[in-house]
Amino acid sequence: MTNAKKPIPDFKNRQEMAEWFDAHDMTEYDFKPSRVRFAKNLSVGLNIRLDPDSYARLRTVASKKGIGPTTLARAWINEHLSATR
Repeated sequence: MTNAKKPIPDFKNRQEMAEWFDAHDMTEYDFKPSRVRFAKNLSVGLNIRLDPDSYARLRTVASKKGIGPTTLARAWINEHLSATR
């Protein structure tokens, strides 16, 4: 008998992932460490309005990167501000 653990499969979306995790025993699967970054003391909010198509595109790109649309928008703003110094 081997102690090798199974890899966790790739998922098409969060719903598929949630259903898979609900149906499997996690002790049989191999978990890899993830890097996590936390925002530094964000204290000022900025509300912006986007047309539905732009917001949908932002969400799609963010999802492909595994982050939320707000995080992606903040990263893009910071990149632009750094480039214009």
